[in-house]
Order: sequence, then structure tokens, then C-alpha cells
Amino acid sequence: MFRINSQEEWVERASHVLPGAGFGNFDPSIFISEGKGSRVWDENQKEYVDCLIGSGPMLLGHGHPEVLDAVFEQLPKGMTFFTNNSAGVELAEEICEAVKCAEQVRYVSSGGEADMYAIRLARAYTGKNKIIKFEGGYHGMSAEAQMSLAPQKLTNFPQAVPDSVGIPTSVQSEVLVAPFNDAEFVKSLITEYNDEVAAIIVEPLQRLIPPSVGFLNELRKQCDETGILLIFDEIVTGFRFAYGGAQEHYNVTPDICTLGKVIGGGFPLAAVVGSGEIMQHFDKAKVGEDGFLMQLGTLSGNPVACVAGLKTMEVLKRENAYEKMRRDGQSIANLFHKYLEPTGIDYKVLGDDTLFDVVFSKNDIKNYRDYILADSNIYQKFNHSLRLAGVFKPPGKIYVSSVLTFDDFDIMEEAICLAAKDISNLL
Repeated sequence: MFRINSQEEWVERASHVLPGAGFGNFDPSIFISEGKGSRVWDENQKEYVDCLIGSGPMLLGHGHPEVLDAVFEQLPKGMTFFTNNSAGVELAEEICEAVKCAEQVRYVSSGGEADMYAIRLARAYTGKNKIIKFEGGYHGMSAEAQMSLAPQKLTNFPQAVPDSVGIPTSVQSEVLVAPFNDAEFVKSLITEYNDEVAAIIVEPLQRLIPPSVGFLNELRKQCDETGILLIFDEIVTGFRFAYGGAQEHYNVTPDICTLGKVIGGGFPLAAVVGSGEIMQHFDKAKVGEDGFLMQLGTLSGNPVACVAGLKTMEVLKRENAYEKMRRDGQSIANLFHKYLEPTGIDYKVLGDDTLFDVVFSKNDIKNYRDYILADSNIYQKFNHSLRLAGVFKPPGKIYVSSVLTFDDFDIMEEAICLAAKDISNLL
């Protein structure tokens, strides 16, 4: 007889073959077995409203029928070829049409790869080595990106702090770290290191922290005045904040942009995009041996991911999903206000309508150091209560999908009400 493994049994099996019993991404005690629309089920068949949505890619929910049809049509034709394919060209054309800074596209398989190559591309174009990044900003797993992502030891700016072992100490000297939302500090770094800085890399919305009014514009201005390139990491915000991404939403255009998550429709796909002048460094015939930036990947631009991404973008554009997502995000935020206000606990709803979370703090939060002062004990209790009540909310943010239903909101309201009561007992 076929035996169904429980979640607990899968955890035990994982402990023998996976470091830390997991993939390194999420709570290893959670095994999701199925997703459909706005819901997921774990291996014990507990059902949740999904506010993780695969860490962002499933903007149309799980198993969208049009995306599935596109994938099923492609699968018997071939899953990957390593060569060019027509779906990849069509997707690149749509990206260039939608994203203001994009004239050309180079595919990779993950957002971390895209950010790594964006940094390398900026160095190739400018001939300079140093990168300015912001403390708490996440840009993947490269050595540069793992500088001052979540430092436990707070040093004086612009000293970079490695967040992982295995990174050569020499990398620290090539990364200058600034506090997010402090354009004057960035200006001082540029004044001191101008002849050495290739680029500023920034998440337009840093994790949950919105840019202050004029901050991104000021970065753009400083880059224009000094010849430094501005890189927007839009792995999360691309095709989420608006069809043209955060650069459309905030009306600030970078020189280079990285995209991921949504453009693969749930399959591994990411991209570096920019002007033809900058992107020509991927073309040896144009820049020669000395200017050539080598990049290749076995699955980069594979046709299954490309057709899934192309169909996802078609549906988003056709259905004007952004209006609904923003309206739904505001409704969730209103539920937080409704049930947290009576508790008397200090809190803030921080982020964008399509991507936000509750932070338990009385302070204004403008950068990483403000953020880490929030009460993590209350936050963990709140998250745990939500999950027990059937809301699959990740630590760090709520991803709003375009397929939330009235029934989902009923479940979320009850869960938020219960979670608020649970944390009120901590006072």
C-alpha cells in the first residue's frame, strides 16, 4: 500500500541529506506539497492563504490556467536547448517595451546572478572597481552582495562587513556601504572616491523600507554629474509595483536594471537590462577582447521559463492586475490597523501596497539600523499565530498576489484578529 509521509517524517528524512534539514531558503519544518490559486497545502494537508507566493514569482497565483497551457504546449517541443529560442526573443522584446531603461536584455537563471553580472557590467563599462551599496540591501549571494546585508556588528560607514565566511577580505575594500535614504552621505562618498566608483546599486524599495521623497532622484542626479552608473535591483519590484516596475512607479530611470521572479512565471529566469551602449560589453565583436564580459549559463533563457514569463506578463498587462493588487494590499493593511490599534502595542505597516509587513516599533524607519530596533519577539509571536490560523506569511514581507478572493480575506481577518489577541497577552 502507498504510504503518505507526514510533514514530520519529511523533516526527519531531510535532516540526513540536507544541511540544516533544508534548502537554506525558509523554515525547514515547513514542506509545501501543493499550490492552487491563492492557496497552498503542506504535507499534513493543512491549507493556507499564501502570502509568500514562492517569494514573489507567483503573482498570478499557483497554476494559472493560461500559464499552464503555455508551458504544456512548450514541454513536448523541448525543455532547454542552450541555443537561442524564439520565446526568449519575444520575452526580451516585451521587457524592452515595458521597462524604460531596457534596450537590450541578457538572461541568467537567478536574481543573484543578475545582480552579480550587473555589478561586473558596471565595472566593465566604467573601468572602475568600487561599488556603493546600502546597509541592509539584498542583492543575492555574490561576495559583493554579502557585504553588510544583515550585519550583527554595526561599524562606522562606509566600512563593509562580510555576512558570510568564505569571502576574501580583499572584497571589503571594493564595497562602500551607506545608510539607505541618506543622499548626503552618498554624496560625500562620491566626493571622496569619485575616481574609483563604478556604480551605486540599490533596491528602490529596500526590503520594506520606502525611499524618502527625492532620494532616488538625488542618486540619479549624483550619478549623472559624476559618470557613475545607477543600478536598480528590481528582482522583487519589477512587474510588481507597476508593469514598468519601480522605475515607472517612482519615475526614476537607472542605467542598469536587474529583473527576476515575475519574468519567469514560476520558473528559474532572471535578466540584466540596460542601454545598448552599456550592454555591448556582452558582445565581443563590438568591444573586443579587452572590453568583453563573458557570461553564459546552461539554462539561461530556456524556452519553458520564457513562455511562462511571457504569458504571465500578458495576463498582468491585459487584466490591469496592479489596481486590484494595490486595493487588496490596502485592505490587508486596514485589517492590521483594525486589530492592532486596540492592543496598544507600537507598530507600523511598512512598505508598498503590493509588498509590505507589520513592524513592531514606535520609531520612524528610514534605514536598516532603524529597522533592527523593532521588537522581534512580538513579531515572531504574531507570525506564528497567523500561520496556525491558516495564513502562510513569511518573515520579512507579505507578497500580495493578483488572485486573492473574498474567502481569503475572511480567513485573513480571523487570523489577524486572533494574532492580535495573542500578542496583546505579551504586555
